[in-house]
Amino acid sequence: MSAQPSVSTWKHLLIATAAFCGGIVSLQASSHVAVEVKHLFHDQALVLDSIQYENKAGEPFSITRLSYFISGVALKRADGSWLEVPGSLAWIDAGRGRTGMDLGALPDGDYTGIRLHIGLDPVNNSSDPASRAPDHALNPNVNGLHWSWQGGYIFVALEGRFGRKDKAAPGYAYHLARDPFLTSVVIEQKFAIKGPTQFALNFNVAKVFDGGSSISFSRDGASTHSKDGDPIAVMLKANLSDAFTLGNITSPVSAAKPAPRTALTTPPLQLSVGLNFPEPALPEDNPLSKERVALGRRLFNEPALSRDHSLSCASCHLSGAALSDPRQFSIGVDGRSGNRNGMPLFNLAWKREFFWDGRATSLRAQALVPIEDHREMDEKLDHVVQKLGSTEGYGAAFQAAFGDAEITTERIGLAIENFLLTLTSYDSKFDKAQRGEVELSADEKHGFELFMMEREPRLGTMGGDCFHCHGGPLFTDHQFRNNGLAISETDLGRFNVTKISIDKGAFATPSLRNVALTAPYMHDGRFSTLEEVLDHYSEGVQRTETLDPNLAKHPVGGLHLTAEDKKALIAFLRTLTDDRFVGQSGPAKK
Repeated sequence: MSAQPSVSTWKHLLIATAAFCGGIVSLQASSHVAVEVKHLFHDQALVLDSIQYENKAGEPFSITRLSYFISGVALKRADGSWLEVPGSLAWIDAGRGRTGMDLGALPDGDYTGIRLHIGLDPVNNSSDPASRAPDHALNPNVNGLHWSWQGGYIFVALEGRFGRKDKAAPGYAYHLARDPFLTSVVIEQKFAIKGPTQFALNFNVAKVFDGGSSISFSRDGASTHSKDGDPIAVMLKANLSDAFTLGNITSPVSAAKPAPRTALTTPPLQLSVGLNFPEPALPEDNPLSKERVALGRRLFNEPALSRDHSLSCASCHLSGAALSDPRQFSIGVDGRSGNRNGMPLFNLAWKREFFWDGRATSLRAQALVPIEDHREMDEKLDHVVQKLGSTEGYGAAFQAAFGDAEITTERIGLAIENFLLTLTSYDSKFDKAQRGEVELSADEKHGFELFMMEREPRLGTMGGDCFHCHGGPLFTDHQFRNNGLAISETDLGRFNVTKISIDKGAFATPSLRNVALTAPYMHDGRFSTLEEVLDHYSEGVQRTETLDPNLAKHPVGGLHLTAEDKKALIAFLRTLTDDRFVGQSGPAKK
């Protein structure tokens, strides 16, 4: 009988076998590692939206937005070599409470430092944003930091107000971007990984303004988009590199498991989207199906949803007006009126909050609100269930959509949600020009250039600055902003939902797709034409204490566009009309 191999021989055989199969088996223990970013101003927790800080130039200022990428994490071993963490990338946003970063399983042991980048490497920065999964950090619908047709991402967005502690305070918007401004951070500090570990990464935001280079808003400028040779961008990069330290090391908290996907009895329906559109995060518990879409379309056009059978959803969302309401305010049962204009209903699959103030966090919830609103359909949901149950055909339709004939409030919402998710707009003249099928006119091209151009007089750029809020293929960032209308105490917008002071007078940023079809404009329908809208942004912006920094950085009144600029911008905006949303053959009826 032959002798048994030694333990040492078994190890060599194991390693050789693993290598043959395409990898090496590590015999070193590893542990799960996570990072939690702590945003500080000096040694105190950062407070957003309050003009309580002061830079070395003596200028009081606030921070209303701090959003950025961390990537390229590496740990320094005791021998001085670096352990790269593959795929380490996170989008961090102080205002949204998005402060965590998962590094996965890393080898246990002693380390002497950590290295990371603020921003993205050239490969990720130039990658196709439409290829990213719905929940990926680089999906532009998640982070709101992609520079759309200009290409690349904003590495750091730092915005706020400065100089005065009143409603007239001007704004600043510092956007650090482009490959030369990828910032390396190296922290020399001993630590150990032995079991599940969470690092606190302290970000002292004060050093961004007053690090090795002191930045003055009034002296250096109130905005940057990182053009070549821009001294503000150079100072921001230098200051960022020294703004981080390691804090406490603790055991991480386990994350909740995602909800399981609901199975369908029929093949799922595929959503039609534009070529450059980011992938939407469709609801996993309500997958698209032709049966649910058909039921939702029927319910959308069903007058029994209203108390007196006089109104359906389609009554206030007209197919010929891109599913918006051409009246200033929609008229409900008994002639009652609300105080907001009916929003268009397309490309809703990419939205996270609904209504002008975002009070509904799902389409299914949004769909049910008008039914019970006294100013709209003025009906009770249990009455709707009873009426549908006695209407021929609905039992079979619910059976086909949900597997049995039961009619419930929840299923009504799910069916309408399914239908609304399919209303996508992506085939305008502008889209056709992007595909090389048609050519824009000289005015339309000039309008697009103005739309995408910053207004930075110190660098000689005098654009329309539209893309900050309306950039990307969806032509909206889905945020809530005070866009320079006088604040009305009778409708404070987003503040009614959040009770956060900075949200006073903030309303949802609408998509500019089909904007030529969706008059009147603004949340209260105060402007009847696109010309009036541009006049507002050119000369009519009201400085209030919550005015968005991207508008507050401009001169008093607004952009002060020329008549030629306004003409070109309107010409471009008209190229965003999707012919499928014009006339009575719109998608709500097809």
